Amino acid sequence: MAYDAGLQAQRYLTLALSFAQHAGNPGLGAEVLAAKAHQAVYLARPAEAVDLARAAQSTARRAGLPTLLAECSVMEAHGHAARNDARACAGALSDAEGAFGRAVRADDPGWLRYFDEAYLAARMGHCFLALGEPGHAERFARRSLNMDGRFVRGKAFNLSLLATALAEQDDIEQACTVGRRALDLAAGLRSARSVRYIRDLQSALRRRADTAAVRAFTARVAERLPAASSRAARR
Repeated sequence: MAYDAGLQAQRYLTLALSFAQHAGNPGLGAEVLAAKAHQAVYLARPAEAVDLARAAQSTARRAGLPTLLAECSVMEAHGHAARNDARACAGALSDAEGAFGRAVRADDPGWLRYFDEAYLAARMGHCFLALGEPGHAERFARRSLNMDGRFVRGKAFNLSLLATALAEQDDIEQACTVGRRALDLAAGLRSARSVRYIRDLQSALRRRADTAAVRAFTARVAERLPAASSRAARR
């Protein structure tokens, strides 16, 4: 998907933001700004992510959509987490939960229906993983799996999140079991992000590379995602 493609995705998002602004649609404008914030975290630009997410919140308030405000707030939280600012992250997460609690989902436009409790839980899980709190990350990652089964790419992401949280807690057998499920989904997708998350899991497992479970998982990655495996070996 274009979102996965780094600079190309940024160009599409910038164009989408321009269209939303010209159309006078603050809701769509906030959605695009939130997507740009998410992309900034993915590209390791956390300060930019925070700035974009705060701009998105301002625009979301004009749109009067609490669900959208929750999305923008959790994106700010992820930016703070990526900078290891636990206090600011906690404040933004509290704002996100509060906004989501005020939401009337029937009032949300169709393009926002994807943002549900499972999606919010996934984003919170990523925050805690970035802060080095894998126990909390695992809890939210498990919640994130209560998601619409049609979103296969999202399920691959969330399974990778759970597997990495388990690996960070040294639950290696379970991490590899969940990781295989994520890998099998990722292998059928054209998604750089899904491959990136598998590589992150491999990195978390590397300290236990001598175990049978990790050796088997590494071999399966080499079989299903050979390009990802070769890149991981060079890291």
